[in-house]
Formats: sequence, structure tokens, C-alpha cells
Amino acid sequence: MSEEFEKNESGDLFSKSVRAGKRTYFFDVKSTRGNDYYLTITESKKRFGTDGKFSYEKHKIFLYKEDFEKFVEGLNEAVAHIKENAPEIEPRKEHGEHSEHNNTESTSSEVNFEDLGK
Repeated sequence: MSEEFEKNESGDLFSKSVRAGKRTYFFDVKSTRGNDYYLTITESKKRFGTDGKFSYEKHKIFLYKEDFEKFVEGLNEAVAHIKENAPEIEPRKEHGEHSEHNNTESTSSEVNFEDLGK
């Protein structure tokens, strides 16, 4: 089952950005020259210099299909450990949120990539 995907202007087959406080995470699906897909995950954080100018600090990892299952397993274990053992703290307020409107229910954060890499 081979589908052709049109690449966006940066060469990605799929791209999703997630804003999380002062950070933005980018999930980009790319392809190798041999048309094998892989995922890049980039953390981008705005930094201000002493001169008042800003720049973006970026960290990137490359995740290949053969590693999806083990990566997700490790991520789920780490998230579960934090949820079970981390001390309670006040949730961060997103830009424009007020504490009286911050009634969010806990949701599962388990990542499920069971169809990826098969």
C-alpha cells in the first residue's frame, strides 16, 4: 500500500507544531532518498540576549521506523513514572488563561504508535 504525499515547502511530508508554554515542538515526517520515512522532533525555545535581541534555541532528534516501538515504550514508561511519583505542583498557565478557568480533567498521555513501523 504505497501512497504519494506531496511535500510542503520545507520538504516535509507531514508537519505538526505544538505550542507548550515557552516552547514549541515540531513533529515532521520526512523521507530518505530511498523513500523510507522517518520522524524529526524539534524543541524550539525563544531566548533573549543581553542586548534585547532574541534568537531560537533548537534541539532535534531523528526517529526511524525501526525504533518507534522502543521509543514509545520508553516514553510511556517515563511519563507514567512522572505521573505516579512527581510532587503535585500548580499547572502552568498558558498565555491568556486565568486560574478560575483552568478546570481541566486529567487525560491519558500514553503514546500509541502501534501501526507505525509495521
